[in-house]
Amino acid sequence: MKGKVKSITNPRLRLDILSPEEVRQIHSATLEILESPGVKFPSSRALDIWEAHGAGVNRETSEVKIPGGLVEEALPKAPAVYTLAARNPAQDLPLDGNHVYLGTDGCGVETIDIHTGELQRSCLKDVEDIARVADFLEQVAFNWVPVSAQDCPPETRGLHELLAIWKNSSKHAQTESIYSEQEARKAVEMAAVIAGGKKALRKRPLLSFMECSVSPLAHDGGSLEAALVGAEAGLPVGFMTMASCASTAPATLAGNLVVGNAEVLSGLVLIQLAFPGAPVFYAAAQTAMDLRTGAYTGGGPEDFLFGATTNVLSDFYNIPLSMGSFATGAKEPDWQAGIENSLSTFMASAVMSDMLLGVGLLSGSLIWSFEQMIMDCEIFDIVSKMMEGIVVNEDTLALEAIRDIGPGGTFLTHKHTKDHLRDLWRSTLMDRRPYQVWKESKDRARDWAREKAKNILKTHVPEALDPRIIKELEIIIKSAETDKHK
Repeated sequence: MKGKVKSITNPRLRLDILSPEEVRQIHSATLEILESPGVKFPSSRALDIWEAHGAGVNRETSEVKIPGGLVEEALPKAPAVYTLAARNPAQDLPLDGNHVYLGTDGCGVETIDIHTGELQRSCLKDVEDIARVADFLEQVAFNWVPVSAQDCPPETRGLHELLAIWKNSSKHAQTESIYSEQEARKAVEMAAVIAGGKKALRKRPLLSFMECSVSPLAHDGGSLEAALVGAEAGLPVGFMTMASCASTAPATLAGNLVVGNAEVLSGLVLIQLAFPGAPVFYAAAQTAMDLRTGAYTGGGPEDFLFGATTNVLSDFYNIPLSMGSFATGAKEPDWQAGIENSLSTFMASAVMSDMLLGVGLLSGSLIWSFEQMIMDCEIFDIVSKMMEGIVVNEDTLALEAIRDIGPGGTFLTHKHTKDHLRDLWRSTLMDRRPYQVWKESKDRARDWAREKAKNILKTHVPEALDPRIIKELEIIIKSAETDKHK
C-alpha cells in the first residue's frame, strides 16, 4: 500500500468517562503509591538515574520511592505532539491528539495456517506475511511485531522480526520484543541505516519501542535498559501496563488504574530524567482476571472501560497513548470476537486514543489469524464511519432535492444522490444477500476474509527496501549473534 493510511480524524462523537475531579483523585493516589511503597527498577543504570535526582533508592531490593514533586516536574518535559515516521513519508503518523491509528497486535506465539487451518508455532515467515498484508490494508497504519519468530535465535529474535517488517512494509515499525541493551543498540543501528544516519533517524524516527511493566509496581531490567537506549537515540518509547483486576491489581477498577498509572508514569519519568524532552507515550492493556480460571480475559466490560479511561489519564498528562484494543479472548473469529473487538475499539476511539493495538490475534493475543485480521479491519472501518457523526449544513439537508422529488418519488437518480452516494459506508464482509442466495452457497464473512488475505499475499508487492540496505542490516544482526557467543 503506497498511499496514505486511514485514521479516525477530528471525530464528532465524544465520550465522557471520568470527571476532572476523579482524574485528580487518581493522579493524587498514584503519587502516594509512587512515594510509598514505590516501584521496583532492577537495573543499575536506572537506579543511578533515580539516585542522581533525589529519589529514595534501595539497592538491595531495587525499589525506588519517587517524590511526587519529581514526577510533576519531569512529565511536562515530554513532548505532547510528535510524528512516527515511515519509510514512505506519505504514511507518517502525526501523534497530535486528532487521529486514531490502527496497528497489528503482538506478540503471538502461534498462527492459524491460512491454507490448512492448522495451528502451528509462529516463525519468521509469519512475521513477513503479516507485514505484507498489513502493508496493503489501508486501515493498518503501523506495524507492531505481530508474532514471535521462534525459529530465530532468542538473543537476536527481535532484530530478525524488525528486518522482516521493514522488508515487507513501508509503514512505521514498533517493537515490543527488544528486551536488552545490546539488542536495542543493534535495533537503533539498523533503523539508522534505513533513515540515512543517526541524525536523520532522530528527525524521522522509523522505529519506536514498547516495553511492558511487571504488575504490580515493577519493571523488567532488560526492558528498562532497552528503553533508555531507544530514548537516547531520539526514538519514541512507551511503557505498557497490563495490570489485571483481582490478581496483579486490586479488584476495583479505580485501584487497577492507580497501579497501572504508577507503573507507566514511573517509566516515563525515568526517561525524562535521563533525556529531557525525549518522545514518550503512555500504553495500557488493563483487564480483569477471569473469576473461574484466573486467566487473562481479553475482553469484557472492564476492558472496555479501561480502554476509554486510560486515554483520559494520558490526556491529563498531555502524552500520546497506545491502547490495547481488539485482542479478543475468543478462540476463533466468531460472535465473541465480534462483540469484544467492536466494543473495545469503539470505546478507545471515542476518546481518541492515538494508537490502537491491534488487529489479528485471538485467545488473548496468543494466536494469529489472518481471517481475524481482515475482519478486525472491517470493525475499525465501521467505528471510523460512526465517529464522523452526522454533518448538518445546507447541502446535507438536501432541501432542493427533497422538493424536486416530492411525495412518492425516488431519489435514486437525482444528482444530489450521485454526489453523495459514496459518502455511505460500504461493507466488504457483512452478509447482506437475500436469504435464498445465502442458503444456496452458505459461505460467510470468515471465508471471504480468508480469500482476501490469500489474494493479498499472492499479488501485493510492497515498496522495496534497497538490497544494499538489507545486506547491511543482515550484517548487523550477524554481528549481534557473533558478539553473543564470544
